[in-house]
Amino acid sequence: MKEYLTLADLQHDLRAGNCTCVELVGHYLTRIEQHTHLNAFVEVYATEARQRAAEVDARVQRGKAGRLAGLVLGIKDVLCHAAHGVQAGSKILDSYQSPFTATAVQRLLDEDAIIIGRQNCDEFAMGSSNESSYFGPARNAADPDRVPGGSSGGSAVAVQAGLCHASLGSDTGGSVRQPAAFCGVVGMKPTYGRVSRWGLLAYASSFDCIGPITKSVEDAALLLEIMAGADDFDSTVSKREVPAYSQGLTWDSGRKARVAYLRESVENEAVEPEIRQRTLAVLDQLRAQGHTVEPIEMPLLHYVLPTYYILTTAEASSNLSRFDGVRYGHRSAAAHNLESLYKKSRTEGFGAEVRRRILLGTFVLSASYYDAYYTKAQRVRRLIGQETERLLHDYDFLISPVTPTTAFKLGDKMEDPLQMYLADIFTVQANVVGAPAISLPNGQDSSGLPIGLQIMTRAYEEENLFSFSSYVTDIIANFAKID
Repeated sequence: MKEYLTLADLQHDLRAGNCTCVELVGHYLTRIEQHTHLNAFVEVYATEARQRAAEVDARVQRGKAGRLAGLVLGIKDVLCHAAHGVQAGSKILDSYQSPFTATAVQRLLDEDAIIIGRQNCDEFAMGSSNESSYFGPARNAADPDRVPGGSSGGSAVAVQAGLCHASLGSDTGGSVRQPAAFCGVVGMKPTYGRVSRWGLLAYASSFDCIGPITKSVEDAALLLEIMAGADDFDSTVSKREVPAYSQGLTWDSGRKARVAYLRESVENEAVEPEIRQRTLAVLDQLRAQGHTVEPIEMPLLHYVLPTYYILTTAEASSNLSRFDGVRYGHRSAAAHNLESLYKKSRTEGFGAEVRRRILLGTFVLSASYYDAYYTKAQRVRRLIGQETERLLHDYDFLISPVTPTTAFKLGDKMEDPLQMYLADIFTVQANVVGAPAISLPNGQDSSGLPIGLQIMTRAYEEENLFSFSSYVTDIIANFAKID
C-alpha cells in the first residue's frame, strides 16, 4: 500500500475509491505483525479497528464522514480509553481497564479517527529511552539496537515504522519531542492548558501536556486543532478560542522573523558535531533569507533541569500515592496487614526509576527540606518563566537541537540516571514555562540516525509556530535534495 505523508493525501485517495479504511487498517495490522521486534504496541485492537473502519467507510460513501476519516491512530499507554486497558507501562495497573475516555481521545474519535492500539512507554512517562517499561523497551526502527527515546517511545516508533498514521503521546519534559527527534518524525508539545488533561494518567500535573506525533506539520496542526479547547472536566484548560491551525500553514514570504538560538545549545561540546552542523545549517539559511538570527545567552539555563526534576518528582510523589494496592491494580499476595499491603504492593508494582522519583519527590516535600528544595524550585521556575518571556518578547522563535546526541544504544545509560536525565536538557524549558514547542526532522547523521530541530515560541501562539515550522520543513527538504 502507498505510504501517505499527510492525511489530506490519504483522504483524497479515500474519496476517489483508491483505498478504503478497511484496507488501511489491514495494512497497518500486517505491518505491526511484521515489526513485533520493535515492541511499539502493548495491545492491538485488531477486531475493533476493522469494525470501526467498516463503519467509517460507510460514512465516507454517504458523504457524512468526520474530518479524521482514514486516520489510523495509536495512543500512548497513559491515555484512558473506555473499556480498554491502560497501565502507564507499569505492573501496578496490571489488568486495569478505564471506565471513561480521555477528552483528547474522544474528540479525535468524534471525527472518525480509528484507534488501532495502545503503545509502549516508559513507566508512568518517567524516562528518556522507553527502557523503564514493564513491557520491555521499544526499539528504534532506524537501528533496533538503539532506543527510540522516551517516554513516548512506542508512539514515535509506530509512526516512524509505518505501523499507524499518527500517534498521541504525552510531554512532561520532552516526552513527545525527544522520541520524535530520535525517530525522525514530527512531535508537538502545545501550550500548557491548550489541551485537556482529563483522562491522562498524571505524572506531574503542572507540566503534563498531550501532543501529536505525525509525519507532517500539517497533520500535527489538524490533530491539535481538533483536540484543543475548553473542557468542563479540566479546570486548568484555557477557554481561549482555538484557531484553525490547519488552515494557516503558509508562511508569508515577505514576513521576516526574529529568531534566537541559545548559544549553549549549539556551541556546547556535549552536542554531537553533526547535530551542531545540521542546526547551524538551518540557522544560516534563515539568515540568508533575510530573517534576523542571533545567538543569545540565558544565565538561568543551568538551573532549568534541576528545577524540573525537583518539581516533577514532588508532583509524582503526590500523584502516584493513589496506587496503593487497595482500590485497583496490583495487590501483593505476600501482604499480612495494611502497612505491608502498601509497602509490598508498591515495591512489587513500581519499577526502579519510578520508585527513585517517588523517593526523591517525597524527600523534597518533607517538612525539613520543603523550603530548601520545593519552595526554592518554585521561585526559580518563576524566574525562568520571566526570563523566557523576556526573550520571546524580543524574538519570535527560539531554536535549538532537540537532543545533544542521536539515539543511544539500549542499556548505555540505564546505570547512570544523571546521564539519562541530561538527554532532556534542551526540551524541559518549554515544560517549565508552559510554552509550545515542536520537534522537526532535520536530516540524519553519517550512521543514518535521525536528528531533530526544536522551535519554541510564546504561549498560545501555536498558529505562528505551525506556519513557521512548515516553512522551516521546506528549507530542510531542500537540504535533502542537495545531499
